[in-house]
Amino acid sequence: MSTKIFVNLPVRDLAKSKAFFAALGYTFNRQFTDENAACMVIAEDIYAMLLVEPFFKGFIKKEIVDAHRSTEVLIGLSAESKDKVNELVDRAVAAGAVEPGAPQDHGFMYSRSFEDLDGHIWEIIWMDPATIEGQAPPA
Repeated sequence: MSTKIFVNLPVRDLAKSKAFFAALGYTFNRQFTDENAACMVIAEDIYAMLLVEPFFKGFIKKEIVDAHRSTEVLIGLSAESKDKVNELVDRAVAAGAVEPGAPQDHGFMYSRSFEDLDGHIWEIIWMDPATIEGQAPPA
């Protein structure tokens, strides 16, 4: 099996979280989805496990961070283009997300972010392919 990433996130209302992320175009693996958790498919080897808070608490000894008040993680996802960055963040805002800041445009890199219904911050980023391949960014 290839290496996969599963980002586990506590959520207060699983049904609302699933509806929110479905509005952004994500699907869920039903094999790993029940009343306590939903396995959101981000890409072939990238998943977000949305876990209701009491279930999430069963995996940790610390308190759950209130992501509306404190930031525990920034989740960065790449996008194919600036337009795709804008599409995803615009859909997120339309579905109830908050955009915490202005877009960041550095020419070779463009990003926007949103806070989901539980306050988790998702950064959507496009980088010029030439920059990723180690070539100098366009002048």
